[in-house]
Amino acid sequence: MRYPGRVLGSDECLPAPFVAYVAEQLAVGVGNFERYAHREPTRVEHVSRLLAHLGEHNATAADRRAALLAAMDAAIETDDGLHIATAVVKAFRSRNALLPSDSRIEKIGLAARAIARRRAEAALLSNFSQRRLEELDDLLKVDTIIGQTRFSWLRTAPDAPGADNLVGLIERLSFVRSIAIDPHLQNHIHSKRWTQMVKEGDVTPAWLAADFNAGRRRATIVVQLITLAQNSQTRQSQCSAN
Repeated sequence: MRYPGRVLGSDECLPAPFVAYVAEQLAVGVGNFERYAHREPTRVEHVSRLLAHLGEHNATAADRRAALLAAMDAAIETDDGLHIATAVVKAFRSRNALLPSDSRIEKIGLAARAIARRRAEAALLSNFSQRRLEELDDLLKVDTIIGQTRFSWLRTAPDAPGADNLVGLIERLSFVRSIAIDPHLQNHIHSKRWTQMVKEGDVTPAWLAADFNAGRRRATIVVQLITLAQNSQTRQSQCSAN
C-alpha cells in the first residue's frame, strides 16, 4: 500500500520471493499467506487499518481532478504515454491517495492528452476568421491548375540547392507568403509540442489530413505552412549563393 500505492487484489498471486521476504519479517510460515483474508470483511478491515496507519486514503474526485491537471501539464509538451502516466501517478502519491486501476490512470492520461492537443490547436487558430479557416481547408482540395492539392505541391519543393530549382522554390515561397500566416504563431505553444506537430505533419499525406477533425486539420496545415516558409527561405538563400 505504501509503494507502489495500491491494495492487493482479492485473488492476486504474488512472487514467491516477495511473500518469503515478508513472512521472514513477521516470523510466520510462507504458507500462511494462502489462508489469509478468505473472508472479505477481514480484507476490508485490514485495508481500513492500514490506510489510517499510513495516512493514506482511497482516491477521491478531488484527487482525480488534481491528477488530470498534472497530466495536462505533462501533455503540454508531449503525447508520450509513459511521461503523462508518470505525472498522474506522482499526483496521486503527492496527495497520499491510493492509485486507481491501470485503466483509470490510462483514461486520465488520454483525456489530458486530448485536452492539451485541442488547446495547442486553439492557440494556433484563435485569431483566424471563418473565411481564413475555409481557405486553409481549400489547400487540401485538388487544384486543377497543378493537378494536385496545394498542400502536396508545397511539400514537393526541390531539396538540392541548384539554380534549376530556384524557380520552383520561389513559386512555393511566394504562394506561402500570399497566405500570410504569422510565423510568430509558433511561439504560442510549447516548443516540444511544436516539434511534434511538425513531425506529424511531415508524414501526413493530404488525404489523411482531410480526414482529421477541423481543429487538428487546420492546425496541421498552419504548422506545415510556417515550416515550409522557413525551409523554402533557407533553400532559396542556398540556391542564390550557388
